[in-house]
Amino acid sequence: MKEKILDLLSSNRSQVFSGEKLSQDLNVSRVTIWKHIKKLQELGYKIISTTKGYQLMEAPDALFAWEFQERSSKIHYFSEVESTMITAKKLARNNCPDFTIVIAEKQTQGRGRLSRKWHADPGGLYFTMVLRPDIPPALMSRISFSASLNLAKILRNLLNIDAMVKWPNDILVDEKKLSGMLCEMEVEDDMVKFLNIGIGINVNNDPTDFEPNATSIKKILGKEVKRKDFLKAYLDAFENDLRRGDISQVIPEWKKYTITLGRRVKIVTSRDVSFGKAIDVDDTGALILEQEDKSIKKIFYGDCFHQGD
Repeated sequence: MKEKILDLLSSNRSQVFSGEKLSQDLNVSRVTIWKHIKKLQELGYKIISTTKGYQLMEAPDALFAWEFQERSSKIHYFSEVESTMITAKKLARNNCPDFTIVIAEKQTQGRGRLSRKWHADPGGLYFTMVLRPDIPPALMSRISFSASLNLAKILRNLLNIDAMVKWPNDILVDEKKLSGMLCEMEVEDDMVKFLNIGIGINVNNDPTDFEPNATSIKKILGKEVKRKDFLKAYLDAFENDLRRGDISQVIPEWKKYTITLGRRVKIVTSRDVSFGKAIDVDDTGALILEQEDKSIKKIFYGDCFHQGD
């Protein structure tokens, strides 16, 4: 109902909509309209109430489900959760539909790779996508590479930010971290049951108190951007890529936007630490590392730290 009311009020910002017209158009009582208007006002929507009716003056940069129109039934918004990954896993195991999105303003137990803590500052964008691709586990990395590739391209095309991808899927701008990604999957009968991709993007927050070598969209552009508009654009681009079904070219395309290949790196996994030159990424997403003794090592997952050229 809130989505329907906002759709009507947004259709003509200069118009005052009477409670009677809204109740007739939406087939509910005027009291119901009043209750929803009052709640929207409490949530930050600047809706003027007069004797003639209601007028929407300004909408907050809110990530409520109803802000995403046709996606609203698959959006789960929370003001606070332990982590969007934990919540998304519960939904996935309860058979939520493909491309369900969990969004949170605050995470008390947000984490990155290797269980590192992810600080969810106000103004950032924190969400997890539940995906159910019909592909074998061996090809699953192509989906996560597509997720990071699309994010880099949206930053470039929508905001003119020179975003690059660091293996496996961090987004850097001028060597500073703008976004991180975490992937988890469950397999059943040799096929992927679900893949959850959690993404944290520094949008209007300042992450430097916790990560001095990080940045945000606001710091880069010198102004705030609407998180909901950015998220809508990203979800549309990524889902359209998945719906096309051909993921064979994801890795070659990803390589065009990476800042990792050709550089000396340190790779940290839960088992060991490796040093060498990143010389390639194979078609499974594994990093091909030329070690200092010239031996070749294939690394499938880990934290990558650039050591210089």
